[in-house]
Amino acid sequence: MAAHAGVSRATVSRVVNGTPGVRPELRERVRRSVAALGYVPNSAARSLVTRRTGAVAVVIAEPDTRVFADPFFAQQLRGIGHRLAAEDTQLLLMLLEGRDDYDRIDRYLAGGHVDGALMFSLHADDPLPAMAAASGLPTVFGGRPGWADAARDPGLLYVDTDNRDGARQAVRHLLAGGRRRIAVITGPLDQTSAADRLEGYLEALGLARPDPALLARGDFTAAGGERAMAELLAHSPGPDAVFAGNDLMASGALRTLRARGLRVPEDVAVVGYDDLEPAAWSDPPLTTVRQDVRHMGELMAELLLRRLGLAEGPLAPVVTPARLVVRASA
Repeated sequence: MAAHAGVSRATVSRVVNGTPGVRPELRERVRRSVAALGYVPNSAARSLVTRRTGAVAVVIAEPDTRVFADPFFAQQLRGIGHRLAAEDTQLLLMLLEGRDDYDRIDRYLAGGHVDGALMFSLHADDPLPAMAAASGLPTVFGGRPGWADAARDPGLLYVDTDNRDGARQAVRHLLAGGRRRIAVITGPLDQTSAADRLEGYLEALGLARPDPALLARGDFTAAGGERAMAELLAHSPGPDAVFAGNDLMASGALRTLRARGLRVPEDVAVVGYDDLEPAAWSDPPLTTVRQDVRHMGELMAELLLRRLGLAEGPLAPVVTPARLVVRASA
């Protein structure tokens, strides 16, 4: 290719690898030769020199039945994939079906197959952070880290939304509408997003702990929201409003209320969290707290690219704002 372009091998190498310092006219000659000769870099050979694989592991600590049923994950993956593709970096998706998968993921991360990792939907006792640390891989987390000693790690990078403030906005809106028995359907409380949203709910109500009759635990799924709403209605008097920890649980709550002949919002107002596309399609359209999930995925990828030296910018955790979106359900 150097002979075809009439330049040195070093010049070809700099152009192919995107290294600066080549005059524009020489860069263009090399590019024309690349196109004419159909040259494709050998990624395996390149990785021996650069110590880079050109791939990033995206590890979601959930089974495929959860990941592919929840639009939250689709939006986050879209954001991650879009940002990585701009730097010609591939996304490798890894899911957790059971405890045995941890060994597989641990071996893969430690085996030099990827340049870094993005991890999210972690639970309190999850071994994934320790695996990432042991592998030495640059890692960015989705969600506020909740494991022991996380707050004392100055190099820890994560992207989250202001879950407490989002929950406060939701509950204050319900209070302003005259609701007084406001129930909450939480996600799994071993995840910081669910725990923080519960804390925001309590802060808005001025409570130290929830009323057991107004608390039901879901699992961030529509079926979990349906069951939790039925549990709340079993108490008397029932709630006149419900704050659900995500839109899927809110949609399940709407289904139960409809089945019981209760009107929304006349009898029970409902507020969700996420503001993903299905929220506007629900019946009635769902009042919810918006977090820009796709942008959060882009930010996770951006932080990892910066840590890998493939992008420029500050290296610090990012917390994005939450915003209440009012529709007919409340």
